[in-house]
Amino acid sequence: MKQKPKIIILIVVLLGAAFAFYYWKNRPAENGKLHVSGRVEGYETNIGPKIGGRVDFVAAREGDLVTKGQLLVKISDDDIQAQMRGANARILMAKEQETDAAYQVEAIKSQIEEAKIKIQQSKEEASSEINQAESSVALAQARVAESQAALEQSQAELELAKKRKQRYKIMLERGAVSTDENDQAQTTCDTAEATVKAKQALLLVSQRDFKKSQAALLQARSMRLNPPMRNSQMETLQKQLIQAEHKLKSAQHEITNVKARRDEVQSSIDYLTVESPIDGVVTARAVEPGAVVTPGQTLLSVINLDEVYLRGYVPEARIGEVRVGQLAKVFLDSFPSKSFEGKVTQIDPEGTFTPENIYFKDDRVKQVFGIKISINQKEHFAKPGMPADAEIVSKKNM
Repeated sequence: MKQKPKIIILIVVLLGAAFAFYYWKNRPAENGKLHVSGRVEGYETNIGPKIGGRVDFVAAREGDLVTKGQLLVKISDDDIQAQMRGANARILMAKEQETDAAYQVEAIKSQIEEAKIKIQQSKEEASSEINQAESSVALAQARVAESQAALEQSQAELELAKKRKQRYKIMLERGAVSTDENDQAQTTCDTAEATVKAKQALLLVSQRDFKKSQAALLQARSMRLNPPMRNSQMETLQKQLIQAEHKLKSAQHEITNVKARRDEVQSSIDYLTVESPIDGVVTARAVEPGAVVTPGQTLLSVINLDEVYLRGYVPEARIGEVRVGQLAKVFLDSFPSKSFEGKVTQIDPEGTFTPENIYFKDDRVKQVFGIKISINQKEHFAKPGMPADAEIVSKKNM
């Protein structure tokens, strides 16, 4: 029985506290200020890899502060390094092929220039040889004619010498000429005969020279075929040049393709190191070293403490007093005497019932509108999960 007064007193105290809290939550605005309670939240950034693999190490845990660009996760690169070595080897091979093809191109170009010179030389040589052979033919023909005329002249002289020899022989028998004169006529005839034979031999020699010069002319004229033959050789060289140039371009394209592949592998290597995209605090760590991850899988979650906000709810009856851009003061339970500047950045377009974490049933069944109040803090006192209150200047008093 003695404990009943204590129980009654305790019940009265609890009821008084509950009433005081209920009154504070629903008290009328003081001096046009709207009071909002809620929790500090932030915009969470989920960090994941662009490629999959086995995790080597994770550099941060929940609650750790990280800076932009800081290495957070390293994924094993054994396989990709092997791909990089293969790509470098293929580049070296393609460059060797390019060098060989370029040498072939230059060598064939040199051969083509040499062939052009030879074609021009052969044209000039053929023309010169023909002209020279024609001159030789004309000269040999003139010598034949000359020998023919000389032979005819000597033959005429021989006929005359024979006739004179015959007359002197008759005259010698009659005693009209002396023996010496007869001998002289005989000698003249013999000399003319020898001269005819000599001229005949010269004619044969000149005729043979004429035939030789004609053969030389035919040979010189046949040299006209050399330029077309050399043109055919040059056409073959030009085809070889086209093939060599194609081979060179193929090697250059192969170098470009393999370099692109190497750049892809290098990008994959770069993706194996996961860095923090922002300054903030780690709120979740989803993997441990040794785990095999897939592209896009969340490894860590980070919140930027410069962009935290208070998430609170305003009764439906007073939501009309709030607009985006209104200034506010935010108070943290851990720093009750210090206020932080705030500003309303978002108002939910539709109302909802009070969230279940409100402790009184009567409050939970009320229609409310969620709002966000950004918190301006350089010291990063406000962290996600902290309870906080805010005072918003009502629109009615603005």
